[in-house]
Amino acid sequence: MSGNLEPKPRILEIEPYVGGLSDIKGHENVLKLSSNEAAIGPSPKALDAYKLYAGNLSRYPEGSARELRSTIGRVNNINIENIVCGAGSDELLQLICRAFSGPGDEVLFTEHSFLVYRIAALASGASPIAIPETNLCADVDKIINSISKSTRIIFLANPNNPTGSFLARSELLRLWENIPKNVLLVVDTAYAEFVTHKDYDPAFKLVEKAENVVVTRTFSKAYALASLRVGWCYGSSQVIDVINRIRGPFNVSGAGMKASIAALLDSNHLSAAIELNSKWLEQFPREISGTGISCMPSVGNFILLKFPDDIEKNSKAAEKFLYSRGIILRNVESYGLSDCLRLTLGLDHEMETVALSLREFMRS
Repeated sequence: MSGNLEPKPRILEIEPYVGGLSDIKGHENVLKLSSNEAAIGPSPKALDAYKLYAGNLSRYPEGSARELRSTIGRVNNINIENIVCGAGSDELLQLICRAFSGPGDEVLFTEHSFLVYRIAALASGASPIAIPETNLCADVDKIINSISKSTRIIFLANPNNPTGSFLARSELLRLWENIPKNVLLVVDTAYAEFVTHKDYDPAFKLVEKAENVVVTRTFSKAYALASLRVGWCYGSSQVIDVINRIRGPFNVSGAGMKASIAALLDSNHLSAAIELNSKWLEQFPREISGTGISCMPSVGNFILLKFPDDIEKNSKAAEKFLYSRGIILRNVESYGLSDCLRLTLGLDHEMETVALSLREFMRS
């Protein structure tokens, strides 16, 4: 950049986040399973609440999101005074980096995790440090051994996107026990609602015993409200106070809050979403068994598909073939997984279509 308008250090090192494709030229009806959007869509009660709010569009929303925080607290049995809401969990991740890291500091995360961690670190002026994984899963020992005197934040996606792996309760606790008290552990649990594994820990209890742990959540995934951009985090009073000091005064829309409250209270709809997701986590690997495509174990609402190295059967060839059928999966080359595509779990007929297309591709 020339002239006098120079941004803060490290800003120009950021590569803008690029989402997956939404359409394919020449295809009117595209099957888009690339953004980890909930298959069955939002609760009808959330839609009704959103529509009912239309008469209030000229008014600013209540700035502290108290009603939403109260509902979150009641549903999750956590203290509402330790909750802050944001415009998606993305905003909260950015605010955390802005508040607790800066030039000369290090922000750690595992190598195949959410791209926003790196962006947030650089935007704050800190150095992003990617920690190698073991078998596409966070390795606690490697994280611990990477902590230095400059480390200020550790981002842990649990479950992790796009790999679908997670750290068990005992490993999460071991990680926290080996982190200095001046290092903030941020547990990003965007996909927590989908997890049915008995060893998974949403980390609420850890927050309640530790000042240096924050948990983030979103309404974009299991609650299917991605377009409304609503998220929240749970942390110690000290951390929440700091975030509240720098967040925008009306950072969550009124319509988003009302829809999120209704979604939280519709437990039947959430259960249906989880049931469908669990069905295809188990069934889809069987659907493409023997094709040469590997399904990485997942607890989220997506499966990472690993393709052979053969140039005619690799991930790029598969992506091109699927495009020709009007199907979009997520290219994850930017995550360092050039031999993979990520499949968002969809409705029954969508999953059957993808399975059929992949079998056809591998036979062709």
